Amino acid sequence: MWPFSSALKIPVLRLTGPIGMAAPLRPSLSLASAAGALERTFSYSKLPAVAIVINSPGGSPVQSNLIFNRIRQLSEEKKKKVYVFCEDVAASGGYFLAVAGDEIYADPSSVVGSIGVIAASFGFVEALNKLGIERRVYTAGENKSILDPFKPAREEDIARLKAIQLDIHEVFKDVVRSRRGDKLKADDAELFSGAFWVAGKARELGLIDGIADVRTRMREEFGDKVVLHNIKLQTGGLLSRLRRPALSAPVLDHEALSGLRLEFAEDLVSTAEKRMLWQRYGL
Repeated sequence: MWPFSSALKIPVLRLTGPIGMAAPLRPSLSLASAAGALERTFSYSKLPAVAIVINSPGGSPVQSNLIFNRIRQLSEEKKKKVYVFCEDVAASGGYFLAVAGDEIYADPSSVVGSIGVIAASFGFVEALNKLGIERRVYTAGENKSILDPFKPAREEDIARLKAIQLDIHEVFKDVVRSRRGDKLKADDAELFSGAFWVAGKARELGLIDGIADVRTRMREEFGDKVVLHNIKLQTGGLLSRLRRPALSAPVLDHEALSGLRLEFAEDLVSTAEKRMLWQRYGL
């Protein structure tokens, strides 16, 4: 408990949404989008602590690792303890971000875990045959068109993909082991199977430290006068550009309108992909 009479301010940064799956209308989490907010979070208060709230079903392993590394770098540079709080879900890349915390907490109904790697696609070979469409692909490099959804799957291509997944999985496992250490209470086969659990079971397995929300835990640590200050994550994207006030009404030519239509179409596809990520965890 901190013996200060005046209000103490704890910065709270929320990292929400899929990781590294950007779209014109819905920018997602990446180091580029989070870097500024992370800097502000760790520089905001003289207290030796920050709080990070995570609500993410995962996404890019690279962006997950980059954000994780930046949190740890700032924690060490600024000498601040990191408290992480999981909301609806901190799974896959979302859990990768969570282990950047020195302590991890969750709501009783939070979904936590999914320490694994996944890739999914569709095969359209039979559809092309039925429609009488001929697929033409020209490459320089015999492996340039592997896993083409319009060509029959080849065993050697699948083996190559699985080998890459195993390498990425090892990176994920090493990070979890290094951060959770002796707190882990189950064997690798269970912890790293890609399974996910609600908070109570996750605590039993050692994936989190307890069940609590950010306000309750911060008051326990720093007293009832603690004040939570939300740090905004600055994101760009088409909607933010459209909302931006202008001195005069913009004039959109045909090319600009076509670009907007393309961005909307791309966003629809990206939104469907993100929706599928959330639905894996019943959300």
